[in-house]
Amino acid sequence: MTCKLYVGNIPYTMKAEDLSRLFEPHGAVTSSVVISDRETGRSRGFGFVEMETQQAATAAMQALNGANIGGRNVVVNMARDRPQGGPGGGGGGGGGGGYGDRPRRSGPPRN
Repeated sequence: MTCKLYVGNIPYTMKAEDLSRLFEPHGAVTSSVVISDRETGRSRGFGFVEMETQQAATAAMQALNGANIGGRNVVVNMARDRPQGGPGGGGGGGGGGGYGDRPRRSGPPRN
């Protein structure tokens, strides 16, 4: 079973391939991703690495948490599941606007 790690405070120049190479000495890496800003495309300074086993993830976390990588002390810990809905949690669809099954009206507001 794979195990996902959060990797924070990484250099903004780091790519997913660099992240994989950093973690490979500690076990098989299943996937890696560096999170980018949607508008600018620039790195947000964190990413996720999925290790093949819990043992590999634990070894990588112990070895790399707090390590100086590119002049930054990286943070490595177990990734938490993203909250689904509820107060403060993103969540999926929904929305809408109180019009029910009436068509929306266009034009200037009525008096």
